[in-house]
Amino acid sequence: MGRRFLWRVVGFIAAAFLLIAVMLTIGVVLAGTAAGVIEAPHAVRLLAIAALVVLVVVILRGGRRFQRMAVNLGEIVDAAGRIEAGEYGVQVAERGPRELQTLARAFNAMSTRLAAADRNRRAFVADLTHELRTPLAIIRGQAEGIGDGVYPGDQAHVTPILDATASLDSLVDALATMTLADVGSLTLKREAVEVPVLVTSSLAAFQSAADAVGVALVADLEPDLPAIDADPARIRGVLGNLLSNAIRYTPSGGTVTASARRLSDAVAFAVRDTGPGIPSELRPRIFERFVKGPGSPGSGLGLAIAKDVVSAHGGTIEAISDPGNGTEIRFTLPVAR
Repeated sequence: MGRRFLWRVVGFIAAAFLLIAVMLTIGVVLAGTAAGVIEAPHAVRLLAIAALVVLVVVILRGGRRFQRMAVNLGEIVDAAGRIEAGEYGVQVAERGPRELQTLARAFNAMSTRLAAADRNRRAFVADLTHELRTPLAIIRGQAEGIGDGVYPGDQAHVTPILDATASLDSLVDALATMTLADVGSLTLKREAVEVPVLVTSSLAAFQSAADAVGVALVADLEPDLPAIDADPARIRGVLGNLLSNAIRYTPSGGTVTASARRLSDAVAFAVRDTGPGIPSELRPRIFERFVKGPGSPGSGLGLAIAKDVVSAHGGTIEAISDPGNGTEIRFTLPVAR
């Protein structure tokens, strides 16, 4: 409030000084021509007086305009100071001359983005802390039990430590991928990749996991598919994540199908399951970070990373799901030229 009042005072003083300076300048000019004006005809004298009145009105209006601009700028400076102090989301009035309104509008948009970024950062840290806590608790509990002699150091009690360590390793890799994607530095080792080889090898990698829960894996590939321009390792990761999710949520006796179809200048992939589908309240957010269904053992990062990787390739990804009728995740990748 004090800073805003100070800016009003400064604006008023500046406007006053400007008015005085202009008036003195005009006075000097008029003084040199005063004799000529007095001796001029009556019509000329009236015209000169009218011109002087118009000039004074223009100067007064300009002074008030300058003062309003100074006051509005003071509000923006005051709001910037509040943002610097951590009060994100501060808004200023969009008034005054068009240029000043444009400045205020840009300031408000920046403030809104800063507030959203701060909320996302806090949510991300909270979710990450939650995801780290579980495997660390397992590692610590098992290690302390073995160290205290409560548990024997056999395979049954070391395996949970190894599994939790693998979860942490996977989480660290996922965070690294997301960080690179956020700054546009996700490195892709692109090459021409044969689609049938990519799909069938990905299915083969999950065959034993599917057999263990009684789920059938099916490949549905259009003939004569062109090669895609992609990083094979990262796209195998995308397919692996989609297949893992589909197998996890498909009941025994169900089917998971991986398909590929040719589009005009891309290949459309899809992984479809016969599971319960995605809950309607989660469907709009499934590609967001740390979003997962109730009871899911995953970190909630798989689909977010899949979206980052597909987007880095210039493709698109979407989810089609109706509760009770399964889920289909589709994504596109460009054809190799």
